[in-house]
Amino acid sequence: MFSHVNLGTEDLARAVAFFDAVLKPLGIEQKFFQPEKGWAGWQHRDNPRPMFLVGVPLDGGTQSSGNGQMLALQSQNRQQVDQCHAIALAMGATDEGKPGLRPHYHPDYYGAYFRDLDNNKICICCHEAE
Repeated sequence: MFSHVNLGTEDLARAVAFFDAVLKPLGIEQKFFQPEKGWAGWQHRDNPRPMFLVGVPLDGGTQSSGNGQMLALQSQNRQQVDQCHAIALAMGATDEGKPGLRPHYHPDYYGAYFRDLDNNKICICCHEAE
């Protein structure tokens, strides 16, 4: 369904270090880092798409996060959810919801939420039973 998703950042190098660490447990690896163009991209080692991108705003303005907007990344298991959330918080992210079941979505939905270093809301979730 998606070709790519792009999140804005005010500090590209900081965002790249953050997402390199947070995405690694999910098997999502950096494909490119082009500071001269103001962006970096990651993809799952087994699939070229969708791609996850981070970049400075093309219009030269200030990056801003939306209210009600969120990026959710799917994990293979609940341990990956826990691991990614812990790494994100250790790297300075803000907790928006500890890892746990969210049965109001569906009985096996296990997710964790945080805001990255630019205040973008990110969810790591697993839809599989334990």
